[in-house]
Amino acid sequence: EVQLVESGGGSTQAGGSLRLSCAATGHGASLLCMGWFRQVPGQGRERIAWLYTLGRTPNYADSVKGRFTLSHDGIKNTLYLQMNNLKPDDTAMYYCAAGQPRIGGVPCHPEDEFRFWGQGTQATVSA
Repeated sequence: EVQLVESGGGSTQAGGSLRLSCAATGHGASLLCMGWFRQVPGQGRERIAWLYTLGRTPNYADSVKGRFTLSHDGIKNTLYLQMNNLKPDDTAMYYCAAGQPRIGGVPCHPEDEFRFWGQGTQATVSA
């Protein structure tokens, strides 16, 4: 079974940085879609950064573009999210998600291709 384990959450001040990690274990093959979602209480989950692990360029939501950087280590099968210049609005539970793309579309573009989820790690940004 696929297991996704997040780490790196915590608290920082506005303008600070956090680095999240997501280790994928318990499976025999690498997952081709990996990304990060976030959620605040009472709101839906927002996909903020994701990539096709066989591609080159990560994708970002406008809310984090220019501040967050996504990377993937194919050897360790670990996904990283470097979060810089954090804002109080970035306070959320951050979830690692992964899956396999379907045939016929842009790989990893449909959000429902992300079918495996971690338990989440909390990031809190104070003003």
